[in-house]
Amino acid sequence: MMDATPLYNLSPALRLMGMGLVVALGPLAWLWLRHQGAGPARRLQALTLLTLFLTFDLVMFGAFTRLTDSGLGCPDWPGCYGQASPVGARVQIDAAEAAMPTGPVTHGKAWVEMIHRYLATGVGVLILVLTLATWRQWRRQRAAAATDIVHPGWPLLTLLWVCAQGAFGALTVTMKLFPAIVTLHLLGGVGLLVLLVVQAESYRRSAGAAPEPLAAGLRALLWLSAGAVALQIALGGWVSTNYAVLVCNTFPMCQGSWWPPMDFAQGFELWRPLGESADGSRLEFHALTAIHYTHRLFAYAVFVLLGLLAWRLARAGRLAAQRRWVLGLAALQLLTGLSNVILDWPLLAAVLHTGGAAALMTVLTWALCASHRPELSR
Repeated sequence: MMDATPLYNLSPALRLMGMGLVVALGPLAWLWLRHQGAGPARRLQALTLLTLFLTFDLVMFGAFTRLTDSGLGCPDWPGCYGQASPVGARVQIDAAEAAMPTGPVTHGKAWVEMIHRYLATGVGVLILVLTLATWRQWRRQRAAAATDIVHPGWPLLTLLWVCAQGAFGALTVTMKLFPAIVTLHLLGGVGLLVLLVVQAESYRRSAGAAPEPLAAGLRALLWLSAGAVALQIALGGWVSTNYAVLVCNTFPMCQGSWWPPMDFAQGFELWRPLGESADGSRLEFHALTAIHYTHRLFAYAVFVLLGLLAWRLARAGRLAAQRRWVLGLAALQLLTGLSNVILDWPLLAAVLHTGGAAALMTVLTWALCASHRPELSR
């Protein structure tokens, strides 16, 4: 007699998708009411900006989830002990919390983790709607032989990206906060912001906006700054996911030295479990020092690049709004970075530090998309 038990319980996944739909319906209804009379490009741009805003909120909440040690609040995926919410899993959570009161599984941490998943699913729904709406508009414009066509390529890439991001979210839980996976999950969130900014600017251009011309050297500096910030975010993610923030609790020196003992080989051994090296031995303190101090040293170079970029933009009289944002966010990063070290990693400063980095990458992408290198006259 065959066992009728299903191989996999789809109920938590379906309920999670339902929660994502509920999360997305409110923003979609507000957008529809607010932009009923706008043109197609304007509506698509508004939907993209709304998705961008909620994705930024998701990145911030993801940082809060990580920094409150809630990443394993529900140690399975996509549900919580096979349930759609911590309410249905209260017996299992009670047992885990009784066994380890300060451990990774508590009722509070379970709710933080599941709310993060609900928000992520809601963002996924919005990106799916954006992809379908852009595809529909593209087909209409092609049928009308329009010259300035909204292309569905970027939304489709964004949809594929958010699916991959969901897979990394699942691996974050199932691989027990594997540092490389968690860092890639953070970078995936920032990459999602970048893709949405590119889309928003492409819709703005379709609506008639013109990019600002930048000299070749200034545009190269803008690209260099964006690349440096992306690398610094990766280094910062590596610090956070390896819990290396507090190994240097003084500034500007670390452990009373300008060059403390460091083990770069072990610190930047990428594929290894949390707190261990690849051979299973304990990760040494000198390795954590190397992780932290590399991030701090590279920050100096990033601040120099951003200061130079702001000065050059001011001299050229270009991208004034983006220049002000770069200066403000760089100041925020300096203050929150120092607060993390000197004030023993306060939660608010740590979350703002992640948000500031994501916002800085968003603004630099905005500057790149809102400008272009002028063509040389023949």
